[in-house]
Amino acid sequence: MRFTLPSAALATSFFLLASCVGAPQPPTAGRAPAPVPASRSAPPPAPPPPAPVEWQDRDTTSGDWRYQVDGAGSVALFGVDAQSSLFLIRCDKAARRISLLRPGPAGTAMTVRTSYGAVSWPAAAAVGTVPATQAIRAANDAALDRIVYSRGRFAVEVQGLPTLILPAWAEIGRVVEDCRA
Repeated sequence: MRFTLPSAALATSFFLLASCVGAPQPPTAGRAPAPVPASRSAPPPAPPPPAPVEWQDRDTTSGDWRYQVDGAGSVALFGVDAQSSLFLIRCDKAARRISLLRPGPAGTAMTVRTSYGAVSWPAAAAVGTVPATQAIRAANDAALDRIVYSRGRFAVEVQGLPTLILPAWAEIGRVVEDCRA
């Protein structure tokens, strides 16, 4: 038998190709995988406690603002309904002063936090049938503008009562402007 160059190259290629195939692997069916030794490491550390949520990141207190005019001036009331207000901003037009009232046990200070910073005002028990903390400010107090122009919300804190996170709506500005006019 006589080989020509192309058929010899072809035969050599098949021979080399056959030698590239590896040995067959034994079937793995029916064999269990080798056990992995258990590690004896310490349990993972407990996660750190959650960071306290800043007042700006908390949900606003449930309720809406309402604006009313009465004989002495005007008032913005915040609450779920007209009968149970959680916070009031009242204008005494004759005296040109603003009263901020927080129903509940009377405190000696009221802290108001806005996007411009915090201010703490002296407070006292409000005169009336319902116990409340009252802070009185002159109508031209610049801190009132900070409440009006706070970025979306402000906080009211009175010791012994839950902090209120209130939306900075137009009703507040109307009361302040009523007292300044």
